[in-house]
Amino acid sequence: MTEVTLLTKPDCHLCGVAREVIDVTLADLPESVAGSVEVTETSILDDDALYEKWWEKIPVVLIDGELHDHWRVSQDRLAAALRGKAS
Repeated sequence: MTEVTLLTKPDCHLCGVAREVIDVTLADLPESVAGSVEVTETSILDDDALYEKWWEKIPVVLIDGELHDHWRVSQDRLAAALRGKAS
């Protein structure tokens, strides 16, 4: 199972865009890849450590706990990373 975590905060326009990119990317991937991805969304306002680390880079996408992208999420890069995790 691959874990994609979207770190967000309220009233963040780019966070909504990142969420859409993740959704579209998963919809476009083969079920064998998309079915092995679990997506969670966490507000940095709910965790002081996350806020301290990521407040100026929101939205942040982590794959299995590692930084994948921040600010603007690339659908092509995300798809390639998720395909690589599935192989």
